[in-house]
Amino acid sequence: MANLQVATLAGGCFWCIESAFNSVEGVEKAISGYAGGEKADPTYEEVCSGNTGHAEVVQVTFDADIISYREVLEIFFALHNPTQLNRQGNDVGTQYRSAIFYHDEAQKAEAEKIIAEITEEKIWPDPVVTEIVAVNNYYDAEDYHQDYFKNNPQNQYCSMVVAPKLAKFKKTFASRLRSDA
Repeated sequence: MANLQVATLAGGCFWCIESAFNSVEGVEKAISGYAGGEKADPTYEEVCSGNTGHAEVVQVTFDADIISYREVLEIFFALHNPTQLNRQGNDVGTQYRSAIFYHDEAQKAEAEKIIAEITEEKIWPDPVVTEIVAVNNYYDAEDYHQDYFKNNPQNQYCSMVVAPKLAKFKKTFASRLRSDA
């Protein structure tokens, strides 16, 4: 029986993060969604306005007997720049912030630990600005956002931004990928 756990992570546009995690061994599913805002059941357009307080997130359901929460966080930090406040590249606004929405105190402690290590090791030249907050007001994104990159590889954003990031990710984490990835 699987030891399923959930991580909710915000690292800019959810299309890249979701696509990467869906190719990782031990990940049961990665779902694009929204978390951290005030409005109930927001739409993509409302979240993109920056007025709901939500971040674009990916909710990752994983088997902790195959991949640990720590490893999930290591992948997360390799997929985005955690030093950019309220942005990732050309995507600007609080909806693109870097955040770990923890589900319990153990996740909170592990998130704090890895950020302290990243900071101490000076992996990034600038300070890490990733928020660590309890998961709240999570909603799945609309169906058309699920598996977006896989279903829309011809989309200009996908071909120019997502595809290169995924190629780099797959090279770096080749040993962690599912055989069908």
